Amino acid sequence: MTSAQATKPFSLRSIAVPAFGPALLFCIGEGAVLPVVALSARDLGASVAVAALIVTLIGLGSWFFNLPASLITLKFGERWSIVGAAAAGALALTAAGLSSVIPNGLWLLAVAMIVVGMAASVFSLARQKYLTEAVPVAFRARALSTLGGVSRIGIFIGPFVGAGVMQFAGISGAYWVGVAAMAAAAVLSVTIPDLPAVGGSGDAHRGPEPTMRGIARSHAGVFLTVGAGILLLSALRASRQVVIPLWADNLGMDATHASLIYGLSGAIDMLVFYPAGKLMDRKGRQWVAIPSTVIMGTALMLIPLTGSFVGLLLAALLIGFGNGISSGLIMTLGADFSPDRGRGQFLGLWRFIADAGATGGPVLLSGVTAAVSLGAGVWATGVLGFAAAVVFAITIPRLRHRRNY
Repeated sequence: MTSAQATKPFSLRSIAVPAFGPALLFCIGEGAVLPVVALSARDLGASVAVAALIVTLIGLGSWFFNLPASLITLKFGERWSIVGAAAAGALALTAAGLSSVIPNGLWLLAVAMIVVGMAASVFSLARQKYLTEAVPVAFRARALSTLGGVSRIGIFIGPFVGAGVMQFAGISGAYWVGVAAMAAAAVLSVTIPDLPAVGGSGDAHRGPEPTMRGIARSHAGVFLTVGAGILLLSALRASRQVVIPLWADNLGMDATHASLIYGLSGAIDMLVFYPAGKLMDRKGRQWVAIPSTVIMGTALMLIPLTGSFVGLLLAALLIGFGNGISSGLIMTLGADFSPDRGRGQFLGLWRFIADAGATGGPVLLSGVTAAVSLGAGVWATGVLGFAAAVVFAITIPRLRHRRNY
């Protein structure tokens, strides 16, 4: 390597296709099938409750597989874990697409959704670890915010692609879109060269690999402090996905108006991820962590005060902005605090905490709504934003983001 090559400045564009292409394709596949899973279950004879449960199996499969996912990534490496996860997702969606034409198809659909969740867990953890080790620390937040933003773009585009194919192939067409997208993600991942690790520690490969229990013990302080903020942020994000359509229904809006508000909120969400990542890289993580959670908390607490389409739309746009600037924040903080040795195990535990919050947020909303009212439930979820802001203000190091541990 020449001196000029060694000092060549890093550019995210140089790794755009290998780093972000598979993520975009995988999430297009996910997005294509998410709106139709419940409908497929209903067509197979499931009750409304069972259909909702089958949709939930995707998230549960991802949550509970986070810890095994770290071991898979450790054994096979980031690149081949990404390839395998995308291939497994494609096979699972193939089974889901065939569930309507075989006996006991409902059971096949349920198992397929669990596998999709497991595949998403491995894929997400491996790609996060991949970028953490391949991108210089000075570009870390931008890289991981872009990864989060690209994933959201894929989830946003997927339903439209699926809807177009369903015009000709029926409801199973959405699954074939998912199969094609995830298979393409696997092919793209296997045909590209490994990304070079930047600035790896010479001590990273000495001695036995730390165990999951060892990492949990040695980093308990991080998990119990910053991890608490991650739990609250994840609960806040998941709750806002439920709050907007529920409050729209409470105001008597039809599905078209509710979808329009939700879609516009998502569009704002996708526009601000890169500037937020750049701000985190240049100023520090607190500059995004605290404002994003305060904005989302405030917007959620404003929702019960709205009584019209315009009022709810403005609150939803504010939520979208707050969520958009937090894109990649959870991954970035996980990367910052992860050790060079045992990074996969650390990130598996980190993602387990985040997914626990994503599961618990809607449960809190449901519980308070059942006990008091929907308005009270929305206020309770808004409080999570302020709680997360306090935790981040106290626990995130006030120094710049450079990692010295």
